Amino acid sequence: MPKRLAAALATTLGTVTAVAALVVTQPLPTSAATGGFDFTRAQIATTGLQVPWSIAFLPDGSALVSERDTAAIAQVRPGSAPTRVATVPNVSPQGEGGLLGIAVSPTYAQDQWVYAYFSSASDNRVVRFRLSAPQTQQVLLSGIPRAQFHNGGRIAFGPDGMLYVTTGDAGTSANAQDLNSPGGKILRMRPDGTVPSDNPFSGSRVYTYGHRNVQGLAWDESGRLYATEFGQNTWDEINYIQPGRNYGWPTCEGVCSDSRFTNPIQTWSTSESSPSGLAYANSTLFAAALGGKRLWTVPVSAGSRTGNAVAEFQGTYGRLRAAAVGPDGWLWVTTSNRDGRGTPVASDDRIIRVPPAGGSSPSPSASPSPSASPSPSASPSVSPSARPTVSPSASPSAGTRACSATYQISNQWPGGFQGGLTVSNSGKAAVSSWTVTFAFPNGQSITQLWGGHYTQSGSTVTVTNESWNGALAPGASTTIGFTGSWSGGANGTPSPVTCTAS
Repeated sequence: MPKRLAAALATTLGTVTAVAALVVTQPLPTSAATGGFDFTRAQIATTGLQVPWSIAFLPDGSALVSERDTAAIAQVRPGSAPTRVATVPNVSPQGEGGLLGIAVSPTYAQDQWVYAYFSSASDNRVVRFRLSAPQTQQVLLSGIPRAQFHNGGRIAFGPDGMLYVTTGDAGTSANAQDLNSPGGKILRMRPDGTVPSDNPFSGSRVYTYGHRNVQGLAWDESGRLYATEFGQNTWDEINYIQPGRNYGWPTCEGVCSDSRFTNPIQTWSTSESSPSGLAYANSTLFAAALGGKRLWTVPVSAGSRTGNAVAEFQGTYGRLRAAAVGPDGWLWVTTSNRDGRGTPVASDDRIIRVPPAGGSSPSPSASPSPSASPSPSASPSVSPSARPTVSPSASPSAGTRACSATYQISNQWPGGFQGGLTVSNSGKAAVSSWTVTFAFPNGQSITQLWGGHYTQSGSTVTVTNESWNGALAPGASTTIGFTGSWSGGANGTPSPVTCTAS
Protein backbone atom coordinates (compact mmCIF):
# COMPACT_ATOMS: atom_id res chain seq x y z
CA MET A 1 0.00 0.00 0.00
CA PRO A 2 1.21 3.59 -0.59
CA LYS A 3 3.12 5.12 2.26
CA ARG A 4 1.64 8.27 3.85
CA LEU A 5 2.72 11.38 2.02
CA ALA A 6 3.85 14.26 4.24
CA ALA A 7 3.23 17.83 3.20
CA ALA A 8 5.61 18.78 0.40
CA LEU A 9 7.92 21.67 1.00
CA ALA A 10 7.29 24.60 -1.33
CA THR A 11 10.68 26.27 -1.66
CA THR A 12 11.29 27.60 -5.17
CA LEU A 13 14.48 27.10 -7.11
CA GLY A 14 15.10 30.83 -7.06
CA THR A 15 15.28 30.69 -3.29
CA VAL A 16 17.31 27.54 -2.91
CA THR A 17 19.92 28.57 -5.45
CA ALA A 18 20.96 31.20 -2.94
CA VAL A 19 22.39 28.36 -0.89
CA ALA A 20 26.13 28.24 -1.55
CA ALA A 21 27.23 25.25 -3.58
CA LEU A 22 29.37 22.82 -1.64
CA VAL A 23 32.48 21.28 -3.14
CA VAL A 24 33.83 18.71 -0.73
CA THR A 25 35.50 15.36 -0.85
CA GLN A 26 33.86 13.21 1.80
CA PRO A 27 35.52 9.96 2.89
CA LEU A 28 32.94 7.27 3.45
CA PRO A 29 33.13 3.95 5.29
CA THR A 30 32.64 1.94 2.09
CA SER A 31 34.69 -0.19 -0.24
CA ALA A 32 37.05 1.61 -2.59
CA ALA A 33 36.07 0.19 -5.95
CA THR A 34 32.53 -1.14 -6.04
CA GLY A 35 31.41 -1.53 -9.64
CA GLY A 36 34.43 0.37 -10.90
CA PHE A 37 33.78 3.54 -8.87
CA ASP A 38 35.63 4.80 -5.79
CA PHE A 39 32.95 5.62 -3.23
CA THR A 40 35.56 6.78 -0.71
CA ARG A 41 36.22 9.83 -2.91
CA ALA A 42 32.62 10.89 -3.52
CA GLN A 43 32.06 14.62 -4.00
CA ILE A 44 29.03 16.81 -3.51
CA ALA A 45 28.78 18.52 -6.87
CA THR A 46 25.95 20.95 -6.17
CA THR A 47 23.32 21.79 -3.58
CA GLY A 48 20.08 23.72 -3.33
CA LEU A 49 17.84 21.63 -5.57
CA GLN A 50 14.16 21.01 -4.86
CA VAL A 51 13.20 17.33 -5.29
CA PRO A 52 15.44 16.56 -8.29
CA TRP A 53 13.82 13.70 -10.18
CA SER A 54 15.86 13.08 -13.31
CA ILE A 55 19.27 13.84 -14.86
CA ALA A 56 19.97 14.21 -18.58
CA PHE A 57 23.21 15.44 -20.13
CA LEU A 58 23.70 18.10 -22.78
CA PRO A 59 26.40 17.66 -25.41
CA ASP A 60 28.62 20.19 -23.59
CA GLY A 61 28.83 17.88 -20.54
CA SER A 62 26.53 19.87 -18.25
CA ALA A 63 23.47 18.23 -16.74
CA LEU A 64 19.80 19.12 -16.97
CA VAL A 65 17.92 18.24 -13.78
CA SER A 66 14.14 18.19 -13.46
CA GLU A 67 12.48 19.30 -10.23
CA ARG A 68 9.26 17.47 -9.47
CA ASP A 69 7.38 20.09 -7.49
CA THR A 70 8.61 23.37 -9.00
CA ALA A 71 8.35 22.14 -12.63
CA ALA A 72 11.76 23.75 -13.18
CA ILE A 73 14.67 22.41 -15.19
CA ALA A 74 18.04 23.38 -13.74
CA GLN A 75 21.37 23.27 -15.51
CA VAL A 76 24.14 21.91 -13.30
CA ARG A 77 27.87 22.25 -13.64
CA PRO A 78 29.80 20.59 -10.80
CA GLY A 79 31.03 23.11 -8.26
CA SER A 80 28.42 25.74 -9.12
CA ALA A 81 24.93 26.52 -7.91
CA PRO A 82 22.15 25.17 -10.15
CA THR A 83 20.82 27.63 -12.72
CA ARG A 84 17.22 27.56 -13.87
CA VAL A 85 17.02 27.34 -17.66
CA ALA A 86 13.31 26.54 -18.10
CA THR A 87 10.03 26.16 -16.25
CA VAL A 88 7.69 23.65 -17.86
CA PRO A 89 4.06 24.81 -18.10
CA ASN A 90 0.96 22.62 -17.65
CA VAL A 91 2.56 20.62 -14.82
CA SER A 92 0.27 19.81 -11.87
CA PRO A 93 2.42 18.56 -8.97
CA GLN A 94 0.51 16.52 -6.44
CA GLY A 95 1.62 13.55 -4.37
CA GLU A 96 4.18 11.61 -6.44
CA GLY A 97 3.22 13.48 -9.60
CA GLY A 98 4.82 16.56 -11.16
CA LEU A 99 7.71 17.10 -13.53
CA LEU A 100 9.34 13.68 -13.57
CA GLY A 101 11.63 12.21 -16.23
CA ILE A 102 13.55 14.23 -18.79
CA ALA A 103 15.71 13.15 -21.73
CA VAL A 104 17.87 14.96 -24.25
CA SER A 105 17.45 14.08 -27.92
CA PRO A 106 20.26 11.86 -29.24
CA THR A 107 20.42 14.39 -32.10
CA TYR A 108 20.26 17.44 -29.84
CA ALA A 109 22.97 19.33 -31.72
CA GLN A 110 20.70 19.17 -34.74
CA ASP A 111 17.17 19.48 -33.34
CA GLN A 112 17.51 20.92 -29.78
CA TRP A 113 14.68 18.73 -28.45
CA VAL A 114 14.27 18.09 -24.72
CA TYR A 115 11.74 15.42 -23.75
CA ALA A 116 9.73 15.40 -20.50
CA TYR A 117 7.24 13.17 -18.70
CA PHE A 118 4.94 15.12 -16.40
CA SER A 119 1.64 15.02 -14.57
CA SER A 120 -0.98 17.42 -15.84
CA ALA A 121 -4.26 18.10 -14.06
CA SER A 122 -5.87 15.10 -15.78
CA ASP A 123 -3.17 12.66 -16.90
CA ASN A 124 0.50 11.87 -17.25
CA ARG A 125 1.99 12.74 -20.63
CA VAL A 126 5.17 12.81 -22.69
CA VAL A 127 6.05 16.03 -24.49
CA ARG A 128 9.02 17.58 -26.21
CA PHE A 129 10.07 21.21 -26.46
CA ARG A 130 13.11 23.41 -26.77
CA LEU A 131 14.62 24.98 -23.66
CA SER A 132 14.23 28.41 -25.21
CA ALA A 133 10.45 27.89 -25.58
CA PRO A 134 9.12 25.27 -23.10
CA GLN A 135 5.62 26.68 -23.51
CA THR A 136 5.61 25.42 -27.12
CA GLN A 137 5.13 21.73 -26.45
CA GLN A 138 4.57 18.86 -28.82
CA VAL A 139 2.48 16.28 -26.99
CA LEU A 140 3.80 12.87 -28.04
CA LEU A 141 1.60 10.78 -25.75
CA SER A 142 -1.22 11.76 -23.40
CA GLY A 143 -3.80 9.81 -21.44
CA ILE A 144 -1.37 7.88 -19.23
CA PRO A 145 -3.27 7.27 -15.96
CA ARG A 146 -2.22 9.53 -13.11
CA ALA A 147 -2.97 9.41 -9.40
CA GLN A 148 -1.59 10.53 -6.08
CA PHE A 149 0.78 7.55 -6.26
CA HIS A 150 2.30 5.16 -8.84
CA ASN A 151 2.90 7.54 -11.74
CA GLY A 152 6.06 5.90 -13.10
CA GLY A 153 7.79 8.64 -15.05
CA ARG A 154 11.27 7.61 -16.22
CA ILE A 155 12.07 8.27 -19.88
CA ALA A 156 15.29 7.46 -21.72
CA PHE A 157 16.55 6.92 -25.23
CA GLY A 158 17.79 3.40 -25.83
CA PRO A 159 20.79 2.42 -27.94
CA ASP A 160 18.31 1.78 -30.78
CA GLY A 161 17.38 5.47 -30.83
CA MET A 162 13.87 4.80 -29.51
CA LEU A 163 12.29 6.55 -26.53
CA TYR A 164 11.38 4.26 -23.62
CA VAL A 165 8.76 5.40 -21.11
CA THR A 166 7.88 3.84 -17.74
CA THR A 167 4.38 4.17 -16.36
CA GLY A 168 2.73 3.21 -13.07
CA ASP A 169 -0.58 1.48 -12.51
CA ALA A 170 -1.90 4.73 -10.92
CA GLY A 171 -3.26 2.73 -7.99
CA THR A 172 -5.48 0.57 -10.23
CA SER A 173 -3.63 -2.72 -10.41
CA ALA A 174 -5.78 -4.04 -13.28
CA ASN A 175 -4.15 -1.46 -15.57
CA ALA A 176 -0.92 -3.45 -15.50
CA GLN A 177 -2.46 -6.48 -17.27
CA ASP A 178 -4.66 -4.49 -19.66
CA LEU A 179 -2.82 -4.15 -22.98
CA ASN A 180 -5.22 -1.38 -23.97
CA SER A 181 -4.13 0.77 -21.02
CA PRO A 182 -0.78 2.60 -21.03
CA GLY A 183 -0.61 2.24 -17.23
CA GLY A 184 1.69 -0.29 -15.57
CA LYS A 185 3.89 -0.64 -18.64
CA ILE A 186 7.20 0.08 -20.26
CA LEU A 187 6.39 1.82 -23.54
CA ARG A 188 8.59 2.19 -26.62
CA MET A 189 8.11 4.85 -29.29
CA ARG A 190 9.94 6.69 -32.01
CA PRO A 191 11.33 10.13 -31.15
CA ASP A 192 8.24 11.69 -32.73
CA GLY A 193 5.91 9.57 -30.56
CA THR A 194 4.77 7.16 -33.26
CA VAL A 195 4.76 3.38 -32.88
CA PRO A 196 7.85 1.47 -34.11
CA SER A 197 7.00 -1.27 -36.58
CA ASP A 198 9.06 -3.83 -34.62
CA ASN A 199 7.28 -3.39 -31.28
CA PRO A 200 6.07 -6.70 -29.82
CA PHE A 201 2.36 -5.82 -30.07
CA SER A 202 1.36 -4.57 -33.50
CA GLY A 203 0.26 -0.94 -33.54
CA SER A 204 0.93 -0.53 -29.80
CA ARG A 205 3.59 1.35 -27.85
CA VAL A 206 3.52 -1.39 -25.18
CA TYR A 207 6.93 -3.01 -24.85
CA THR A 208 6.38 -4.93 -21.58
CA TYR A 209 3.49 -5.13 -19.13
CA GLY A 210 2.54 -6.40 -15.70
CA HIS A 211 4.39 -3.61 -13.88
CA ARG A 212 3.34 -1.81 -10.69
CA ASN A 213 5.56 1.29 -10.74
CA VAL A 214 8.78 1.38 -12.76
CA GLN A 215 11.09 4.37 -12.19
CA GLY A 216 14.50 3.25 -13.48
CA LEU A 217 15.90 2.20 -16.86
CA ALA A 218 19.45 1.29 -17.90
CA TRP A 219 21.10 -0.56 -20.79
CA ASP A 220 24.29 -2.57 -20.79
CA GLU A 221 26.94 -2.39 -23.53
CA SER A 222 25.14 -5.09 -25.52
CA GLY A 223 21.82 -3.23 -25.48
CA ARG A 224 20.13 -5.32 -22.78
CA LEU A 225 17.55 -3.33 -20.82
CA TYR A 226 17.10 -3.46 -17.03
CA ALA A 227 14.45 -1.72 -14.91
CA THR A 228 13.72 -1.07 -11.24
CA GLU A 229 10.22 -1.60 -9.89
CA PHE A 230 8.48 -0.70 -6.64
CA GLY A 231 6.70 -3.58 -4.93
CA GLN A 232 3.71 -3.17 -2.64
CA ASN A 233 4.41 -4.45 0.86
CA THR A 234 6.98 -7.21 0.38
CA TRP A 235 9.40 -7.16 -2.58
CA ASP A 236 11.04 -4.47 -4.68
CA GLU A 237 12.65 -5.63 -7.93
CA ILE A 238 15.19 -5.26 -10.70
CA ASN A 239 14.02 -6.91 -13.91
CA TYR A 240 15.78 -7.87 -17.12
CA ILE A 241 13.40 -6.42 -19.68
CA GLN A 242 12.60 -8.44 -22.80
CA PRO A 243 10.04 -7.32 -25.39
CA GLY A 244 6.51 -8.63 -25.00
CA ARG A 245 7.09 -10.17 -21.56
CA ASN A 246 4.60 -10.05 -18.69
CA TYR A 247 6.22 -9.21 -15.33
CA GLY A 248 3.35 -10.43 -13.20
CA TRP A 249 1.77 -7.55 -11.30
CA PRO A 250 -0.69 -7.75 -9.57
CA THR A 251 -0.63 -11.58 -9.43
CA CYS A 252 3.06 -11.75 -8.55
CA GLU A 253 5.17 -9.53 -6.33
CA GLY A 254 8.79 -10.63 -6.45
CA VAL A 255 9.63 -14.19 -7.52
CA CYS A 256 6.76 -16.59 -8.15
CA SER A 257 6.34 -19.99 -9.74
CA ASP A 258 3.97 -19.01 -12.53
CA SER A 259 5.32 -19.71 -16.01
CA ARG A 260 3.19 -16.93 -17.51
CA PHE A 261 5.36 -14.32 -15.82
CA THR A 262 9.02 -13.28 -15.97
CA ASN A 263 10.75 -13.28 -12.58
CA PRO A 264 13.05 -10.47 -11.38
CA ILE A 265 16.81 -10.95 -11.24
CA GLN A 266 17.07 -9.09 -7.90
CA THR A 267 14.64 -8.49 -5.05
CA TRP A 268 14.79 -6.58 -1.76
CA SER A 269 12.36 -5.98 1.05
CA THR A 270 10.57 -2.67 0.57
CA SER A 271 12.24 -1.20 3.68
CA GLU A 272 15.67 -1.87 2.15
CA SER A 273 15.04 -0.30 -1.19
CA SER A 274 12.10 1.48 -2.89
CA PRO A 275 14.32 1.68 -6.00
CA SER A 276 14.00 4.61 -8.38
CA GLY A 277 16.77 5.71 -10.77
CA LEU A 278 19.06 3.13 -12.37
CA ALA A 279 22.47 3.36 -14.06
CA TYR A 280 24.82 0.82 -15.61
CA ALA A 281 28.61 0.66 -15.92
CA ASN A 282 31.35 -1.97 -15.59
CA SER A 283 28.98 -4.97 -15.51
CA THR A 284 27.16 -3.38 -12.56
CA LEU A 285 23.73 -1.84 -12.03
CA PHE A 286 23.44 1.12 -9.65
CA ALA A 287 19.95 1.52 -8.16
CA ALA A 288 19.08 4.62 -6.12
CA ALA A 289 16.94 3.65 -3.13
CA LEU A 290 14.45 6.06 -1.57
CA GLY A 291 13.08 4.20 1.45
CA GLY A 292 16.33 2.25 1.85
CA LYS A 293 18.42 5.46 1.83
CA ARG A 294 21.32 3.80 0.02
CA LEU A 295 22.70 3.06 -3.43
CA TRP A 296 22.48 -0.60 -4.37
CA THR A 297 25.18 -2.02 -6.64
CA VAL A 298 24.26 -5.25 -8.43
CA PRO A 299 26.75 -7.21 -10.60
CA VAL A 300 25.11 -8.49 -13.80
CA SER A 301 25.98 -10.17 -17.06
CA ALA A 302 23.85 -11.22 -20.03
CA GLY A 303 20.59 -10.45 -18.24
CA SER A 304 21.43 -12.31 -15.01
CA ARG A 305 22.75 -11.32 -11.60
CA THR A 306 26.28 -12.63 -11.11
CA GLY A 307 26.90 -11.83 -7.44
CA ASN A 308 25.42 -10.36 -4.30
CA ALA A 309 24.13 -6.80 -4.18
CA VAL A 310 26.27 -4.38 -2.15
CA ALA A 311 24.93 -1.21 -0.52
CA GLU A 312 26.85 2.07 -0.73
CA PHE A 313 25.98 5.43 0.88
CA GLN A 314 23.85 3.57 3.44
CA GLY A 315 22.27 6.26 5.61
CA THR A 316 24.83 8.83 4.41
CA TYR A 317 22.80 11.19 2.24
CA GLY A 318 19.22 10.14 2.97
CA ARG A 319 16.77 9.32 0.21
CA LEU A 320 18.32 8.76 -3.23
CA ARG A 321 16.29 9.26 -6.41
CA ALA A 322 18.26 9.46 -9.69
CA ALA A 323 21.43 7.72 -10.86
CA ALA A 324 23.30 8.28 -14.12
CA VAL A 325 26.79 7.84 -15.55
CA GLY A 326 27.85 11.21 -16.92
CA PRO A 327 29.88 11.96 -20.03
CA ASP A 328 32.73 12.77 -17.61
CA GLY A 329 32.82 9.08 -16.64
CA TRP A 330 31.63 9.79 -13.07
CA LEU A 331 28.54 8.33 -11.40
CA TRP A 332 25.96 11.03 -10.58
CA VAL A 333 23.34 10.46 -7.84
CA THR A 334 20.64 12.84 -6.56
CA THR A 335 19.03 13.05 -3.15
CA SER A 336 15.26 13.38 -2.64
CA ASN A 337 15.02 14.62 0.93
CA ARG A 338 12.62 17.50 0.22
CA ASP A 339 9.92 15.29 -1.27
CA GLY A 340 7.84 15.23 1.94
CA ARG A 341 9.16 11.87 3.12
CA GLY A 342 12.74 12.74 4.00
CA THR A 343 14.57 14.72 6.64
CA PRO A 344 16.34 17.45 4.69
CA VAL A 345 19.46 19.28 5.79
CA ALA A 346 20.13 22.88 4.81
CA SER A 347 22.03 21.95 1.64
CA ASP A 348 19.39 19.55 0.29
CA ASP A 349 18.69 18.49 -2.26
CA ARG A 350 22.15 17.56 -3.57
CA ILE A 351 23.94 15.82 -6.41
CA ILE A 352 26.79 13.48 -5.44
CA ARG A 353 29.43 12.47 -7.98
CA VAL A 354 31.58 9.36 -7.62
CA PRO A 355 34.84 9.11 -9.59
CA PRO A 356 36.00 6.04 -11.48
CA ALA A 357 38.28 3.83 -9.43
CA GLY A 358 41.99 4.03 -10.01
CA GLY A 359 42.13 7.52 -11.49
CA SER A 360 42.91 10.94 -10.13
CA SER A 361 40.12 12.85 -8.41
CA PRO A 362 39.89 16.34 -9.90
CA SER A 363 37.75 18.95 -8.24
CA PRO A 364 34.25 19.32 -9.67
CA SER A 365 35.20 22.61 -11.29
CA ALA A 366 37.69 20.71 -13.43
CA SER A 367 34.90 18.70 -15.04
CA PRO A 368 33.87 19.58 -18.60
CA SER A 369 32.61 23.17 -18.57
CA PRO A 370 33.08 24.74 -21.99
CA SER A 371 31.23 27.95 -21.16
CA ALA A 372 30.76 29.97 -18.02
CA SER A 373 27.12 30.74 -18.72
CA PRO A 374 24.50 28.18 -19.70
CA SER A 375 23.90 27.86 -23.41
CA PRO A 376 21.41 25.02 -23.89
CA SER A 377 21.17 25.64 -27.61
CA ALA A 378 24.90 25.38 -28.22
CA SER A 379 26.28 22.60 -30.35
CA PRO A 380 28.68 20.11 -28.76
CA SER A 381 32.11 21.46 -27.96
CA VAL A 382 34.94 19.71 -29.78
CA SER A 383 38.16 18.66 -28.14
CA PRO A 384 41.14 20.48 -29.70
CA SER A 385 42.76 17.10 -30.25
CA ALA A 386 39.74 15.78 -32.10
CA ARG A 387 38.57 18.26 -34.70
CA PRO A 388 35.79 17.33 -37.15
CA THR A 389 36.69 15.38 -40.25
CA VAL A 390 34.41 15.71 -43.27
CA SER A 391 34.41 13.13 -46.02
CA PRO A 392 35.42 14.70 -49.33
CA SER A 393 32.75 15.03 -51.99
CA ALA A 394 32.82 16.34 -55.49
CA SER A 395 30.32 18.90 -56.68
CA PRO A 396 27.32 16.68 -57.34
CA SER A 397 25.38 16.93 -60.53
CA ALA A 398 21.60 16.98 -60.63
CA GLY A 399 20.08 13.66 -59.64
CA THR A 400 23.18 12.25 -57.94
CA ARG A 401 23.00 10.79 -54.48
CA ALA A 402 25.85 11.76 -52.16
CA CYS A 403 26.43 12.19 -48.45
CA SER A 404 29.11 13.56 -46.15
CA ALA A 405 29.92 12.75 -42.54
CA THR A 406 31.42 14.85 -39.78
CA TYR A 407 33.04 13.15 -36.78
CA GLN A 408 33.30 15.02 -33.49
CA ILE A 409 34.25 14.35 -29.87
CA SER A 410 32.18 16.30 -27.34
CA ASN A 411 33.79 15.01 -24.13
CA GLN A 412 36.61 12.73 -23.07
CA TRP A 413 37.98 11.42 -19.80
CA PRO A 414 40.71 8.95 -18.82
CA GLY A 415 40.02 5.84 -20.86
CA GLY A 416 36.74 6.98 -22.38
CA PHE A 417 35.01 9.52 -24.56
CA GLN A 418 31.67 10.65 -25.98
CA GLY A 419 31.30 11.59 -29.61
CA GLY A 420 29.01 11.76 -32.58
CA LEU A 421 28.63 11.63 -36.34
CA THR A 422 26.59 14.12 -38.33
CA VAL A 423 25.52 12.66 -41.66
CA SER A 424 24.35 15.13 -44.33
CA ASN A 425 22.82 14.68 -47.75
CA SER A 426 25.28 16.61 -49.92
CA GLY A 427 23.74 15.57 -53.21
CA LYS A 428 20.94 16.86 -55.43
CA ALA A 429 18.59 13.90 -54.88
CA ALA A 430 17.00 12.34 -51.81
CA VAL A 431 18.78 9.35 -50.28
CA SER A 432 17.09 6.36 -48.66
CA SER A 433 20.05 4.96 -46.74
CA TRP A 434 23.65 5.78 -45.84
CA THR A 435 26.80 4.09 -44.56
CA VAL A 436 29.72 5.76 -42.78
CA THR A 437 33.13 4.10 -42.47
CA PHE A 438 36.18 5.23 -40.53
CA ALA A 439 39.20 3.78 -38.75
CA PHE A 440 40.15 4.69 -35.20
CA PRO A 441 43.83 5.71 -34.82
CA ASN A 442 44.68 4.81 -31.21
CA GLY A 443 42.93 1.67 -29.99
CA GLN A 444 39.52 3.25 -29.53
CA SER A 445 36.46 1.03 -29.34
CA ILE A 446 32.77 1.97 -29.43
CA THR A 447 30.92 0.78 -26.33
CA GLN A 448 27.44 2.09 -27.15
CA LEU A 449 25.91 3.83 -30.18
CA TRP A 450 22.44 5.28 -30.70
CA GLY A 451 20.78 6.50 -33.87
CA GLY A 452 22.37 3.80 -36.03
CA HIS A 453 23.79 0.28 -36.25
CA TYR A 454 27.51 -0.36 -36.09
CA THR A 455 30.10 -3.07 -36.53
CA GLN A 456 33.75 -2.83 -35.58
CA SER A 457 36.51 -5.02 -36.96
CA GLY A 458 39.86 -4.07 -35.48
CA SER A 459 40.12 -0.32 -35.83
CA THR A 460 37.57 -0.09 -38.68
CA VAL A 461 34.03 1.00 -37.78
CA THR A 462 31.03 0.86 -40.11
CA VAL A 463 27.83 2.70 -39.14
CA THR A 464 24.52 2.30 -41.00
CA ASN A 465 21.24 4.13 -40.54
CA GLU A 466 18.25 3.13 -38.48
CA SER A 467 14.97 2.58 -40.36
CA TRP A 468 13.71 5.99 -39.26
CA ASN A 469 16.73 8.19 -40.15
CA GLY A 470 18.01 6.75 -43.43
CA ALA A 471 15.87 8.94 -45.68
CA LEU A 472 17.43 12.40 -46.06
CA ALA A 473 16.27 15.13 -48.40
CA PRO A 474 18.94 17.25 -50.13
CA GLY A 475 20.61 19.41 -47.49
CA ALA A 476 19.09 17.46 -44.58
CA SER A 477 21.19 15.80 -41.89
CA THR A 478 20.97 13.47 -38.92
CA THR A 479 23.21 12.94 -35.91
CA ILE A 480 24.37 9.67 -34.34
CA GLY A 481 25.79 9.60 -30.81
CA PHE A 482 28.14 7.13 -29.19
CA THR A 483 30.40 6.45 -26.24
CA GLY A 484 33.70 4.63 -26.44
CA SER A 485 36.87 3.56 -24.69
CA TRP A 486 40.49 3.98 -25.70
CA SER A 487 43.76 2.38 -24.70
CA GLY A 488 46.37 4.10 -26.86
CA GLY A 489 48.71 6.93 -25.96
CA ALA A 490 46.04 9.54 -26.69
CA ASN A 491 42.60 9.81 -28.12
CA GLY A 492 42.41 11.03 -31.70
CA THR A 493 40.28 11.73 -34.72
CA PRO A 494 39.83 9.19 -37.54
CA SER A 495 40.83 10.29 -41.02
CA PRO A 496 39.32 9.88 -43.50
CA VAL A 497 35.65 9.51 -42.61
CA THR A 498 33.73 8.35 -45.67
CA CYS A 499 30.01 8.30 -46.39
CA THR A 500 28.16 6.45 -49.14
CA ALA A 501 24.50 6.91 -49.99
CA SER A 502 21.87 4.99 -51.92
